[in-house]
Amino acid sequence: MAADLQDQFERDAGRWAALSRPTPEWFQRSKLGFFIHWGPYSVPAWGEPVAQLGEIPPVEWFRHNPYAEWYYNTIRLDGSPAQLHHQQVHGGCDYDDFLDQWQAENFDADADAAVAELVAAGGTYVMVTTKHHDGVCLWDAPGTGDRNTVHRGPKRDLVGQWAEAARRAGIRFGAYYSGGLDWHAAPTVPIGLRDDWELTERPLGQEYASYAASHLRDLIARYRPDVLWNDINWPDAGKDFGPDGIGTVFEEYYAAHPEGLVNDRWQVPHQDYATSEYKHLQRCEEAAVWEHCRGVGLSFGYNAAEGPEHAMTPLELMRHLVDIVWRGGRMLLGVGPKADGTLPAWQSEILAGVGRWMRVAGQLLPDFVADGELEVEGAWTRLGRSGERRLLFIDADQVVAVPAGTLLTPDWATVEDGRLQLAADRPGPAVLELP
Repeated sequence: MAADLQDQFERDAGRWAALSRPTPEWFQRSKLGFFIHWGPYSVPAWGEPVAQLGEIPPVEWFRHNPYAEWYYNTIRLDGSPAQLHHQQVHGGCDYDDFLDQWQAENFDADADAAVAELVAAGGTYVMVTTKHHDGVCLWDAPGTGDRNTVHRGPKRDLVGQWAEAARRAGIRFGAYYSGGLDWHAAPTVPIGLRDDWELTERPLGQEYASYAASHLRDLIARYRPDVLWNDINWPDAGKDFGPDGIGTVFEEYYAAHPEGLVNDRWQVPHQDYATSEYKHLQRCEEAAVWEHCRGVGLSFGYNAAEGPEHAMTPLELMRHLVDIVWRGGRMLLGVGPKADGTLPAWQSEILAGVGRWMRVAGQLLPDFVADGELEVEGAWTRLGRSGERRLLFIDADQVVAVPAGTLLTPDWATVEDGRLQLAADRPGPAVLELP
């Protein structure tokens, strides 16, 4: 961090500190949310399903990026497979051609069907990309002219549709916004030319800071998001309490929405919670309040090059969720609609399995906290409490001996003579209530 920026933070320390407040109860109890990445990148829908974020070095990662939503960047890396794919399949067309091709023709007019699928899977909040790094806004954002989904492509206010549908369904609505990158409004050289994660190729100045701040203010005024989820960073010129400073925007946001939250990716002295992503930023999971985000597969946005073989099964996801909750966090699980607005069948099948487990066991998670450990030979276990109930989440591929207790998940497990057997098609771990 530049010394002058650190000095500025120290001068404003009192105002930054004044932003701190208790975590709203709704977020404390929310353990599973869904992340929606949907944009022009859903038209080419292509990335190499090579690895999880954090498993391979940055240069290799960006050149072979499995994140379909990064397509705009990846095709600009000379010699990358994505650039070759773009030439062969799309004739090297301008990226914005995908905005015009994106019609969302099968997206339910009020988004109720889309939200209902997430609610059935146990989601209590939904996070929607209002602007990703390509700079395309999914609402009529100030200063964007016709480069948004109201004037081109779908010709609809998609942010508004998602927000209204979420609230009709009784779940919370969050707005993802890429403040750190905008390859159209504030173009930079492609990300991935250097072998580090610092992403210094980002806009820093006041013009973009004011542009981005105007978008946040518009999102707050129009949709009252329960979360402002920024990505990458925030332009340095706007990391203050000036007229368009992000500190000022935070003050305005909390005044308008006292139960709202902001995440940690602004790189300023204030956050309501920290975020990890796949196997990246895992130190964030040491924070008092945190959220882990990942896609069901290797991409957040829809990637036609990946399928269920690249994804976690419902069983794997629910074990992952229980472990996250046991360690004090929550999971924001990414699903990527196709350009027409529907989920690929394999993602819907995974959500159906997740929902099968959540309908039975998910009700135990809002108050679940770790309470020691209990080893069972041959089994995966997480021991904790939910209120006055002592619970053991357990999974095993073979019959295992378990302590006496009441089986709460008889649909996919049995206990006879102190031995637990789980069904091969189980959607998640079994749950035992212990004395």
